[in-house]
Amino acid sequence: MTTTKQTSPPAETIGLVQGVALYVCAILGAGVLVFPGQAASLAGPASLISWGFSALMGLPLAFTFAALASRFPDEGGVATFAARAFGPSAGGIAGWWYFIAGSVGQTIVPLTAGYYVADALGADQAWAPAIAAVILAAALVANLVGLRLGARVQIGLAAGVAVILLAVIAVAAPQIRTSELTPFAPHGISGIGQAVVVLFFAFAGWEAIAHLSAEFRDVRRNLPRATVLTILIVSVLYLGVAFAVVGTGSYGARALDRISLGIVIQHGLGVSAVTVVAVAAVVICLGTTNAFVASVSRLGYALARDGWAPPVLSRQNRHGVPHLAVLAVGAIGAGGLIGSVLFGWGTDDIVFVPSVLVLATYLLGAAAAARLFRGRLRLLAAITIALLLITVPFAGWHLLLPVAIAAVVAAAGAATRARTRPDEARR
Repeated sequence: MTTTKQTSPPAETIGLVQGVALYVCAILGAGVLVFPGQAASLAGPASLISWGFSALMGLPLAFTFAALASRFPDEGGVATFAARAFGPSAGGIAGWWYFIAGSVGQTIVPLTAGYYVADALGADQAWAPAIAAVILAAALVANLVGLRLGARVQIGLAAGVAVILLAVIAVAAPQIRTSELTPFAPHGISGIGQAVVVLFFAFAGWEAIAHLSAEFRDVRRNLPRATVLTILIVSVLYLGVAFAVVGTGSYGARALDRISLGIVIQHGLGVSAVTVVAVAAVVICLGTTNAFVASVSRLGYALARDGWAPPVLSRQNRHGVPHLAVLAVGAIGAGGLIGSVLFGWGTDDIVFVPSVLVLATYLLGAAAAARLFRGRLRLLAAITIALLLITVPFAGWHLLLPVAIAAVVAAAGAATRARTRPDEARR
């Protein structure tokens, strides 16, 4: 992407511990709270295969993006990688795919916590959007006062998330019944594939942290190490929680899927434990929202800097934060919450939008890596592409969304270039 405006480079404030914390909180969020139930409803017990495949795919995917981010650190993340490999238009398209996906995610993640809190209060799930709005506002404030404060908060949140999920797994163990594992695949391969598509949102954090790569201390050393540690932590926790939900049969209806972890705890420890789960949901979702607002706003800053978004989004406040980009992400997330109030949208209605856009973003990013790298890194990128392509047919008509966005971005870019040529000629 061609830089059109010179700005001060971001401060290198993220160390290894902060990096792992940001990674873990970016990935463990709505995915671990709501998707075990939703995936199980789509695929039955065979959803465990979907989780296992997604975790396996995370290995080459994470290292591909870590390699790209280590060599080309920039707030643009995959937009920068795509532009280097295929030209500015590819960068603009990739950037908008992920910007929209990440911003819509700020409806899904806080709304998930809203479901759990509403359940703990004995309120109707219609109150979930109001609770979600408070969580979203808290994350926006944390980001506006600067990344250093946000990163420190993430360390505590990441530790809390790990403890909470381990507790869920432990409580579920005595409740697990082998009879819940049959029939194993009631919806066949189609259900397994659809569950994998949904889970792309659960694993979207591999790309999210790429936008913060320029703020890592010793990025070539710390980013790969943070990646390895995060893969181990995330795989154990995701698979453990998914097995807990399937093995206890805590899924099968839309309202139940949204609070499946709460049901596991309630059956194991009693009704009073629901409050603890609600607090856990707030902790997890606040951490995830905080990390995603930080990363997606940096992408918005980069898109504006490079001429693919309104220039106003590249402005920074006295903390060096692209505050208007932060507010833009928050506005899109809030718009989704308003839609939830007016039209009854739930996380299960919205999730295919960011999931398919993340799939498209990952494919383009991996293709960029295959073009930019040689040797083992190119092979790693090729493996990533092959695994991603397996899931494409299961996305169905939702694939029209990234195609439509690409067409709009390409057309807007062409129109901008057409307007600038006469101006340049007159000069």
